[in-house]
This record gives sequence, C-alpha cells and structure tokens, in this order.
Amino acid sequence: MIDEQTEKPRSSFWKELPILLGVAILVAVLVRAFVLQTFFIPSPSMENTLKIDDRVLVNKLVYDFRSPHRGEVIVFKAPTEWSGNPNGEDFIKRVIGVGGDHVVCCDRTGPQERLIINGKAIDEPFIFPGNKPADQDFDITVPKDRLWVMGDHREASGDSLEHWQQSGEDITEATIPEDQVVGRAFTIFWPVGRATWLSVPEQFDGIPNP
Repeated sequence: MIDEQTEKPRSSFWKELPILLGVAILVAVLVRAFVLQTFFIPSPSMENTLKIDDRVLVNKLVYDFRSPHRGEVIVFKAPTEWSGNPNGEDFIKRVIGVGGDHVVCCDRTGPQERLIINGKAIDEPFIFPGNKPADQDFDITVPKDRLWVMGDHREASGDSLEHWQQSGEDITEATIPEDQVVGRAFTIFWPVGRATWLSVPEQFDGIPNP
C-alpha cells in the first residue's frame, strides 16, 4: 500500500515534466519576442557608456505605450543605407532629438562646444573623452515620428550625423522611424563588474518641447 502511494506521484511527475518544459519554453519565447531581449555590443560606437562585448537587456514593450524620449539608449532596425545589410541589422544609439526637435551644433559660448536642442545648450559628460559633440556644424529639425540618434563615441559612430552628411543633408535618410525601434536598453547585465542601469542623463531634463 505504501509503495503504491509513493510510486503514483513519481509516475505523475514524469508524465507532467514534458508539459512543464514546454510551458517554460513557450514563456521564454513569448518574453523574448514581446517583452525582454538581450543584445551584445559589437562595436565601439557607444563607448564608454557601452563597451565591446557588453550585454544589455532591452525592454521591447515600453514603446508600445509611449514614444522614445531624449537621452534614452535604444536598439533599432537600421535602414539598409545605414547597415548595408538587406536582411536587416540591429543598431544601438542614444536618442538626441525626437519629432519636431530643433537640434543645432554648436553653442561655443562656454569652455566647451555643446549641442543645442530647442534653444537649450546641453552638456554631454557621457560622450567619449576627447570627442567633440559633432565633427561639423549642423542645423536640423527632426521630422514627425522620427528620431535623431547619435553614438556616445561620436568619432566612431555611424549615426544620424554621418548619414546626414553622406546623403547630402537628407533629413529623412539621417533619421530613424519610430516604428523601427526594437526597444529601450535599460541595463548592462554582463560582465557583472560593469552591471549598471542605463538611466537618462540629467542633462536632458528641462529641454523645452519644440
């Protein structure tokens, strides 16, 4: 009697195990597809905020409820003109300007050059040491539902400014449509020694709307 009672739960467990594994796999697939995804950093374009081989966690759900904000680090599907890959490629950059924003380089009234967004000059302590905010002057207005993005390592980044230059100052080719944004990178989780939140720098506070 005792043996039969102990055997029954064991048999039930092994029968249920494939179902439990299947559910776990399904949940993992759904989470990856719709909620969270990991990405590794393959280039120096976001140094020193992100370094080569860092792993970041991306929230894929947040922009279903709102548009990207200035200062956020985003992953997006790069246009073919940017990546040269007709199958698509994921890029990671920082949002500098959103739809309607007037972005200018540069304010030279202080000790350092600064970008001007909607009339407000901003310091960017996060850009790579020794880099200027931009390698040439520009004066653009971001089209509606598009984003002007730049890497923190300005001299090593294929970003909106580079493609603005290469396209003959075509603002559409230089910006990213919001519907191509995969999600917001919100934390570095690997290597453990570099784990940190990717919060919006305080310098973006107080920028007026266009």
